Amino acid sequence: MKELTVGIVGIQGDVEEHKRSLEHAFRDMDLNGNIRWIRSPKELVSIDGLIIPGGESTVISNILSSRQMFQPIKDLINKGLPVLGTCAGLIILAKKNYDKVVGEKEQPKLGVMNVTVERNFFGRQKESFEAELEIQKLGNKKFKGVFIRAPSIIEVGSDVQILSKLNDLAVAVQEGNIIGTTFHPELICDIRLHKYFLTTIISNQ
Repeated sequence: MKELTVGIVGIQGDVEEHKRSLEHAFRDMDLNGNIRWIRSPKELVSIDGLIIPGGESTVISNILSSRQMFQPIKDLINKGLPVLGTCAGLIILAKKNYDKVVGEKEQPKLGVMNVTVERNFFGRQKESFEAELEIQKLGNKKFKGVFIRAPSIIEVGSDVQILSKLNDLAVAVQEGNIIGTTFHPELICDIRLHKYFLTTIISNQ
């Protein structure tokens, strides 16, 4: 099997944590893998998958927009490129996102995933928490979700599969080649979600 190249949008947020999780997943699955920071359109060439990390969605969106990266990323996703968006990454992927205080956010977004996301649903930084999640795609063992200023998925389209719920709210979803979580899988030692993402990439080859 050829070497897989996974890009991580390396502008702001938990980029090193995703890199570390991916490296562990590559080793655990005995795969030849290369990780590339994505900071300009030219770095998108020949990647097999893309991670949009958690962080400040407004900052990430504005920089992606200023560097004219939205359309190239959107085109690749629409052509089937597997993508994982965590927390802020999910907000950027969503077709609609809003804040319950200020309403719908007029910020640049990819809008490729048929979900509506409410930002900061679980509160601000001091309301951050961890929860044990059931994610059948990852096996019977529960997965620790780290929620930091976390959004919630309020609405999902008919083609969107809910992978996990917390208190009847979707917190992990998949729509074909697109996976989104409201929590931060990169902040724990459990690499099962990153391994699942790699299997999605492999099946796309």
